[in-house]
Amino acid sequence: MDLWLITSGSIAAIIIGLGIIFVWMFIKERRSGYPSQDERTRRITGKAATYALYIGQYFTIALLAANIISREFYGQYAYEEGYALLASMLSYSLSFIGLRMFFNRKGDF
Repeated sequence: MDLWLITSGSIAAIIIGLGIIFVWMFIKERRSGYPSQDERTRRITGKAATYALYIGQYFTIALLAANIISREFYGQYAYEEGYALLASMLSYSLSFIGLRMFFNRKGDF
């Protein structure tokens, strides 16, 4: 089977899965009866966003470095730019979601 077909299907499944998770979390927060944004929630979201930004930036730098090293030593790129862009977007998004859930369960910090 073609690698592109498998990769494209996986990417589409991940995007659809993330969309379903976001909608489910939004509906769950709406039905909880609590205000959606209070001081603690804003602080947790801000901290998670800051850490996710750093993680995503380091991941993107690592991808670029791997691509540059591959090009210089082997004469070909390690991966296409589309895959690198998708991987970077997923690292930003998934790290934000994970950190927000972690900080939310951790309690006061």
